[in-house]
Amino acid sequence: SSSLLDLTSQDPSANIIVSMKRGTEVSPAVRLKLDYDYITRQATWWLHPVGEIVTVIFMNCARRTNFSLVVVILVFSTGLAGAQEQDFDSVEIGTIEVAQGIYMLTGSGGNIGVSAGEDGVFLIDDQYAPLTEKIKQAVAEISPRSIRFLLNTHWHGDHTGGNENLGEADVVIVAHQNVRARMSAEQFLEFFGSRVPPSPKVALPVVTFSDAVTFYFNGEEIHVAHFPPAHTDGDSVIHFRQANVIHTGDLFTYQQYPFIDVATGGSINGMIAGAKRLLSMVNEDTRLIPGHGPLGDPSRLLEFHDMLVTIRDRIVDAVEAGQTLDEIVQAEPAREFDAKWGQKFLSSEQFVRLVHSSLY
Repeated sequence: SSSLLDLTSQDPSANIIVSMKRGTEVSPAVRLKLDYDYITRQATWWLHPVGEIVTVIFMNCARRTNFSLVVVILVFSTGLAGAQEQDFDSVEIGTIEVAQGIYMLTGSGGNIGVSAGEDGVFLIDDQYAPLTEKIKQAVAEISPRSIRFLLNTHWHGDHTGGNENLGEADVVIVAHQNVRARMSAEQFLEFFGSRVPPSPKVALPVVTFSDAVTFYFNGEEIHVAHFPPAHTDGDSVIHFRQANVIHTGDLFTYQQYPFIDVATGGSINGMIAGAKRLLSMVNEDTRLIPGHGPLGDPSRLLEFHDMLVTIRDRIVDAVEAGQTLDEIVQAEPAREFDAKWGQKFLSSEQFVRLVHSSLY
C-alpha cells in the first residue's frame, strides 16, 4: 500500500526532502500531502541519486492552510527512481568544440570538459552514473582513444556520479584532497536537509593534491589549481594554457544562481573571491566552461561576479540596517537578476537565504 505523509512547515519558503534507499518498493507510489494552499513562483521537485540513496527535493513551497497538493512519485524496485530513470533515458549528450582538441559536453549535471589527442582522453567531471554509457559514446565520437584521466572539480554527485563506472574501467581519478575526504565519509547538505552516504572505494580519487598539479597531455599544459573555499572546500579550476580555455567547475555558473555549499566550506565571499581570481586569469579570447550553463567568456564571468557582489552587498546593508531575514527576502534584493538567474536550480528567495546563511 502507499505511504501517506502529512508534512507541515513553519518556513515561509520550505524545501521538503524525502530520502529512500535504492530498490525500495513503494506501491503504487509515495504520496506526499502538503498542507499548503499556494505555491510561490515555480514549485519544483527533482530527484538526486547519490550512492544507495535517492533524495526527492521539493522547492519553493510557501506555507498556507486548507489545501492539499498531492504529488505522486513512482519508485520501482529496479534500483533507480522511475521518474529519474525516465529522465535519464531522454537526456542527450551535446558536444561543443571549444578549441582544437578541447570540448564541452552537456547533458544532465555539471558540464564535462574533454581533452582529446594522441595521448588519449582527459575528462573533467562525469555527471550521473546512468549517463556514463552515453558520455562514453559522445567521447568515442570525438576520439577513438581511451579515457585515461578523470579530474573531479569538487565532490557533488552531479559532477562525480559516474566515478564508480569509470573507476571500474581503470580510469585514473584525480581531485583535490578534500574531494576524496568528502566522498569517503557521509556528508550532510544542510540547505537540503539531506545526508549523502560515502562513495564506494572504486569511485574515490586515487591521486590527490593539496595546491596544484599539472598534466602535460595531448601537447597541452593542463594546470589544475585548488581555489580557497568558495562553492565547497575542494574546488579546482582547470586551465588549458595553450588553448586559453578554463573549466571553472561550479565557481562560475551562467543563467542560474550558484548553489553555495555552506555545510562543506562554501561562502558567498569565497564565490566572489573565486570569480575575481578567475577574472585575473582571462583575456578577451579566453573561453570558459562553466559548471552549469552555456559556454562562457570574460564578459559573462564579469556579469556573474557583479551579480554576486550586488546581492551580497544589499543583504549586508539590510542586516546592518536591522532587517530580519524575512524582511530582506520580502525586499527582493535580487529582483533585477531573477528573470535571468532565478528560473532554474535555485529561486531568488532560496538564493537570498543561502547567501545570508553563508554570511551570518
